[in-house]
Amino acid sequence: MTRNKGLLALATVLMLSLSACSGGNDKSRPTGAGGEPVNGGTLTVFNNADFGHLDPARNWTMRDMGFGTRLLYRTLTTFKAGSSEVVPDLATDLGRPSEGGKVWTFTLKDGVKYEDGTPVKAQDIKYNVERSFAPELTGGPDYARKYLVSDKYAGPLAGKHLDSIETPDDKTIIFHLKRPVAEFSETVTLPTFAPVPQAKEAGVKYDDRPFSSGPYKIEKYRRKVELVLVRNEHWDPATDPVRKARPDRIVVNMSVGGAARDTRLIADQGPDRSAIGYTDVALSVLPKILTSPRAQQRMSSMVDGCTGLIYLNTSKPPFDNEKVRMAAQYAVDKTALQTAAGGPQVAQVVGAILPPGLTGGVQRDILRIPPTGDVDKAKALLAEAGVQPPVKIRMVTNTGGKPQAEALQTGLKRAGFDLQIDLVDTSAVSGINSTPAKMPDLQFGGWCPDYPSGSTFLPMITDSRLISEAYHGGNAALLKDPAIDKKIDEIDSMTDANAADKAWLGLEEQVMATGAYIPISLVKQNNLYGSNVADVKGNPIWEGNPDFAEIGLKDPNLSK
Repeated sequence: MTRNKGLLALATVLMLSLSACSGGNDKSRPTGAGGEPVNGGTLTVFNNADFGHLDPARNWTMRDMGFGTRLLYRTLTTFKAGSSEVVPDLATDLGRPSEGGKVWTFTLKDGVKYEDGTPVKAQDIKYNVERSFAPELTGGPDYARKYLVSDKYAGPLAGKHLDSIETPDDKTIIFHLKRPVAEFSETVTLPTFAPVPQAKEAGVKYDDRPFSSGPYKIEKYRRKVELVLVRNEHWDPATDPVRKARPDRIVVNMSVGGAARDTRLIADQGPDRSAIGYTDVALSVLPKILTSPRAQQRMSSMVDGCTGLIYLNTSKPPFDNEKVRMAAQYAVDKTALQTAAGGPQVAQVVGAILPPGLTGGVQRDILRIPPTGDVDKAKALLAEAGVQPPVKIRMVTNTGGKPQAEALQTGLKRAGFDLQIDLVDTSAVSGINSTPAKMPDLQFGGWCPDYPSGSTFLPMITDSRLISEAYHGGNAALLKDPAIDKKIDEIDSMTDANAADKAWLGLEEQVMATGAYIPISLVKQNNLYGSNVADVKGNPIWEGNPDFAEIGLKDPNLSK
């Protein structure tokens, strides 16, 4: 996915099933497997699709980032297992800022090696960051381009290197930023800041065989069929307190997903006892799990940190009028949307844009609107706006998104909105909803933070400077508010991360006052696994998906 997985992935999720995205509150703990894991055996991962990208310069979907950075490559810093707490990984510490936070220096640990036994060098991290600028290598995080002094740099594939990253020796890397970035210790958890030796460069084909600096290496990768990981014998656990690397082999089977996968995991027979689902439980199967205590004990559940949103198109009537937007805020029945999505086990109703992982673990409710809405208030706001019902509006979705769209339609109708639902082919939805000239009056979507900072959330959906003629840039409300743009710049310039966190909360209230973004829900990630799998816990950063840092098998022999 491009730009940020939050908007595109969560828009699809909300339209199809409101299933999951990223980030979150690490105080929310999942159910865990009984029994203690040991080393050995084969962990099978069931999925019905290939990875978007495993190349660390291009990997920017939450599940795939969790998979890649836990198993195949390490980053300068990372997250504790099942937690949003940042800890050193390749680096000896969380980095040393200077010049008011515009310069960051990291020192690499001793003894970190690639799969061929050669040492990981600072120059290799620099090289992968440079790769993230290459136009040929699309899809990856854009924080390096956003933060580093780059002067139209176009990547290293033509032999040019970036002056704003220094590597005075093999163990030291120094980043020179355009502006202070107080949370740069968190930025470097992204796979952009994993090492890639220049000698291993393969352009777009590097996706097929990333060179391992993590606990596993690729033995076989048949695209859209199977990925087999085996131990990297040169990985030293003494350098890596986060990853336990318990299984001997990890096999990703890309032909088993959805209801068929979950049915097999519920049955829990033979080698399936040593398997886990890569993506969330199918809604059609969820009731069977919830009525089976034995199966329910084998489901990891965590509220993720992606906020589902309704974006109101502020560029044209009727939602160019703030009072009409606020009327829609009060008219929406979020409880009905929750029910259409699958109920409380799938979605949690919210009243604020930022998820708890960005607000100190507190779920805020800014406008204090009842979950079922306030129809009288909505009607009053339309009257104040001088708009006579029915207020005709339009949205575009596909057949999978029809139940949520109809729940929205019913809620809005109570207050005088007449929502027309246009059903189109799934492949056409994104193009219509992301192109400003084609965009309808409202759309489902959402956002996920890349790491626990408001800087990875609010600017991405509200900054008017992201909007272009061809793409809304993440600002799917097409909101153009100079005061918000100015406030983003002010917070970005702060050198105190704690002060910035508080300022993002203030900006959230400012954004909510525009009425352009209707927060709907946080999504629960539910993953099923076999009875021989242990130490399964969701990670709040990576969609609440199981964290591969510690997963293991109770009896390796049962995996044969």
